Amino acid sequence: MTTNAEIKQSFIEGLSGISQFWGFPKAMGAIFALLYLAPTPLSLDEIVEGTGLTKGSISTNVRTLARMGLIHPVAKVADRKDYYEAETDFYKSVQTILTGRQNHEFERAINSVKETLMALEAGQGAFDKKERAFLIERLQALQDFFDAIDNVTRAISKLDRLGIKTVQSVIKILK
Repeated sequence: MTTNAEIKQSFIEGLSGISQFWGFPKAMGAIFALLYLAPTPLSLDEIVEGTGLTKGSISTNVRTLARMGLIHPVAKVADRKDYYEAETDFYKSVQTILTGRQNHEFERAINSVKETLMALEAGQGAFDKKERAFLIERLQALQDFFDAIDNVTRAISKLDRLGIKTVQSVIKILK
């Protein structure tokens, strides 16, 4: 018979794997999973206990998760500890992550891809024909991906301006 703790641990390990798959630390997935399953906000000490991670790792990853909008700090009256809870509105989480795409550092990375692609297409550099074609193909694929992210970000922003009720109505129609 599987225990409650084993079931929760399986979920935490699963989200750790998903987190790693998407290029984030496994610890971020474990922290989010633990908070998602918690009926009340948890302190850093409780997160350490529930995940087995170090307090330093927890602290670093909690800040990143909070910046991404996936968890939120919660204040408790007369308690100086930091408490956190998971965001359960996934539309809001995706929206926060995608609008974070407009971050200056991310924009600079996207521009470097675009500039490199333009330089290669203009014949700059001493690449042979085969290598140039290969690099252009790779960078064009990356540029297409970034363009798709931009389109999704703009669509979500427009949906947000329409309001959640309108979005929910559209989704019901599409089902």
